Amino acid sequence: MLQIGQPAPVFSLADADMESVDLAAFKGKKNVVLYFYPRDGTPGCTLQAIEFSDHEEEFARHDCVVLGVSPDDCISHAEFRDKHGLSVCLLADPEAEVCEQYGVREVKECDGGKKTCIGRATFVIDKKGRLRHALHGVNPRGHAMEVLQLVRQINSECRSTKTR
Repeated sequence: MLQIGQPAPVFSLADADMESVDLAAFKGKKNVVLYFYPRDGTPGCTLQAIEFSDHEEEFARHDCVVLGVSPDDCISHAEFRDKHGLSVCLLADPEAEVCEQYGVREVKECDGGKKTCIGRATFVIDKKGRLRHALHGVNPRGHAMEVLQLVRQINSECRSTKTR
């Protein structure tokens, strides 16, 4: 289980345009909101992605990038993005390896077999690459604003330590 304060596990995944996005590239430059969601196009996942996209400029004003991760492939992400006019970066984790690193991959018994499920979770990573917040089992409605408040708090703490 990931612990607050520890370095966030680094990874590189393809986005909806099949371009590689490397978490380590943001270190020293941006805070990162890394949210995991089960599947493109479901009502909760759509609501969550739209809310993050609607507030993307506010996140950017706080030196923060928003990355959404699910096991769907790049093509599914592109269709999802285009259908709903999403602006946040959606990353494909078809083998659920990054989901596993962040502890959001669950294996459940279903119809006599095993099925991999992804739990809805959000991680806030500061500019130093450290895990600052881990939110599990989140409710998609209003979640983006809740996370934006956490990012504001991180920036406020950084400013107050610099002025000391």
